[in-house]
Amino acid sequence: MRARIYQPARTAMSSGTAKTKHWVLEYAQSSARDVDPLMGWTSSSDTQTQVKMSFETKEAAVEYAEANGIEASVQEPKKRRANIRANGYAENFATNRRGAWTH
Repeated sequence: MRARIYQPARTAMSSGTAKTKHWVLEYAQSSARDVDPLMGWTSSSDTQTQVKMSFETKEAAVEYAEANGIEASVQEPKKRRANIRANGYAENFATNRRGAWTH
């Protein structure tokens, strides 16, 4: 069995970092998906792709994979940029603005 260990990224609709602190072990798909001829749904007989396991640390996830004979690859997370302004949107409505308010 192959699996990947990763730290989930934040959602596209939020700038928060909730649910991104834990590590996830997710199994890779071992068989191709089939298309149901009647309904057109895709399905697979591989139930391991439905399993996602959460761990507090990367080391715990790697240790679990090694203990159970799972071939796992670790994907390191990409950290967000540090140059995000604290008051980016709020600066548009500041009372101490020097320039003219044009919109």
